[in-house]
Amino acid sequence: MRSQTWSLIAVSGLALAAIVVSNLVTSDASGQAAPAAAPAKTSTEITKAICVVHPLGDSKVAGKVVFTKVDGGVEIVAELSGLTPGEHGFHVHEFGDCSMADGKCAGGHFNPEGKDHGKPDAEVRHVGDFGNIKAGADGKASYKRVDKLITFSGPHSIIGRAIIVHAAPDDFSQPVGNAGARVGCGVIGIADPKMTH
Repeated sequence: MRSQTWSLIAVSGLALAAIVVSNLVTSDASGQAAPAAAPAKTSTEITKAICVVHPLGDSKVAGKVVFTKVDGGVEIVAELSGLTPGEHGFHVHEFGDCSMADGKCAGGHFNPEGKDHGKPDAEVRHVGDFGNIKAGADGKASYKRVDKLITFSGPHSIIGRAIIVHAAPDDFSQPVGNAGARVGCGVIGIADPKMTH
């Protein structure tokens, strides 16, 4: 019995010593408990996005648009096929929804500031105004430029919105450029910056 009592006292003493040592280690010079070390943060900044464009209705439009953060803005690189030869309106639209055959579920041009429609380098334009993409006789089109308005965060963020390709050219008239039917649509998503797209 006495042996068990002494064992219990010894264990209790060791536990108390461990608590005291622990408090000493986690206290600063003033005797206040030091804050626990914060876990290391991983970078959450988005630097790349991608949009895979699919045909709407009976069109054959397909391809991809890659967005990469660079000095001075966001670089836009598009490669599309299945277009009729000539220019086609090319814009970011409000909603990332391509579920309807006519593409109307993507809403209007992305225009968070309520500005007039304009050319991509105009002082006044919708954030989503990219102008036109031009297809050759083979129906293939390329587009490359750095945009100063679009972003991957904040009020000008294009993440989760849609790229719409139109049947006709954007003539830059008000309110949205008279570019006709929507023939291609894709949702803009976050991309792995280590991937080569």
